[in-house]
Amino acid sequence: METITLKIDKRSKAGKALDAILKLFATQPGIEIVAEKSPYNPEFVKKVKRAEKQKGILIDTNDVWGSLGLK
Repeated sequence: METITLKIDKRSKAGKALDAILKLFATQPGIEIVAEKSPYNPEFVKKVKRAEKQKGILIDTNDVWGSLGLK
């Protein structure tokens, strides 16, 4: 037996098509689809992804507090 791991984005057109094909094959004997859940909290993942999209701020090393608007 061989194990193959696939990461599929089910929101994409190709991901939807591949998911449908895999579900079709899953009905065949000798093939088992095992879905693994992420060990991370979904809310935490959303926060990380949102932070990746945000732009950083430029901090002046000579005036850190002023750069952060804390003066």
